[in-house]
Amino acid sequence: MNQTIVVKIGTSSLTGGATGDLALSTIASLVEVLTQLRSWGNKVVLVSSGAVGVGCRRLQLTERPKKIAVKQAVAAVGQGRLMRIYDDLFTTLGQPIAQVLLTRPELMERTCYVNAYNTFGALFDLGVIPVVNENDTVAIDELKFGDNDTLSALVASLIEADWLFILTDVDKLYSADPRVDPSAYPIDSVTPQELALLQVDTGNSGSQWGTGGMTTKLAAARIATSAGVRMAITRGRRPENILKILGGEGIGTQFQPQQRTENARKRWIAYGLMPTGKLYLDGGAIKAIRQGGKSLLPAGIMRVEGDFSATDAVGLCDAQGVEVARGIVNYSSSEIEEIKGHHSEEIITLLGYIDSETVIHRDNLVLI
Repeated sequence: MNQTIVVKIGTSSLTGGATGDLALSTIASLVEVLTQLRSWGNKVVLVSSGAVGVGCRRLQLTERPKKIAVKQAVAAVGQGRLMRIYDDLFTTLGQPIAQVLLTRPELMERTCYVNAYNTFGALFDLGVIPVVNENDTVAIDELKFGDNDTLSALVASLIEADWLFILTDVDKLYSADPRVDPSAYPIDSVTPQELALLQVDTGNSGSQWGTGGMTTKLAAARIATSAGVRMAITRGRRPENILKILGGEGIGTQFQPQQRTENARKRWIAYGLMPTGKLYLDGGAIKAIRQGGKSLLPAGIMRVEGDFSATDAVGLCDAQGVEVARGIVNYSSSEIEEIKGHHSEEIITLLGYIDSETVIHRDNLVLI
């Protein structure tokens, strides 16, 4: 059966350790694997890190820039170089590719989200492999994906992928960093229930050239599996592991997906939007949302956090601050502050008007 496959490769796998030189043999092997997958009829997306690392090497910088403007300039240098290498290698095998640069606002705005989905579909129809990266040249910190692990999970959710492969500098997930903790043990498979409770010592971020680490990979796993995408972590220097895993071999760490919702709008709310605030709910409201599929009424809201407007996305949290759902509000934070804890019929008295009896309608609410 033909599948939709997203592959993310990290900077640590693309470059040769402390030198920052490109690991051309690894890149060539990856290109061969992705081309083979495409020739079998699969839809394939490559999410590639490395623009800043390659730019640093091109400009002979000894460390990753700290200033935003400098990092964005270096990324602009590196992105062109990286794409040329990919294009040369894919062209040798007769496989067309396309550069797709995304920023978070493009997935937050519903029309742009749909347009991105349609663009990926058109590229697949043309037999093209999209090569995706964050548009570091224009992205700002407040609206960044933060790392390409998160970006790859969001892309996998957007295009309704079957698989997300994260290629990194370890062979699988461990209970702690095996490079510094000899007692660390491997974790071969993770169910959705286990992922929710998983506690591992994730240590620091990845290599000096990258932004990721195991923390971001676990966050990506939560996004991907919640969207119904099966995810695997495996060693980046062995791209052939992708074929072995698809063939049923128990390599790397595999994260089993939850059942996928068929509602594209709710997937957008859950994974495309960035919450601009939080609503803390009482036990009755949480039960009504989680078990009854109900809308959120003002009576169940205990506390409002953040400054947001009507139609913004917010997180819905229990008393301990754990996010249980996400939704688009019908009222601003100041309005909700006035009506929280009250019955819906009191809204017109408290505010002098009523836009909706619900703070979040169930059609605009999704469990996390």
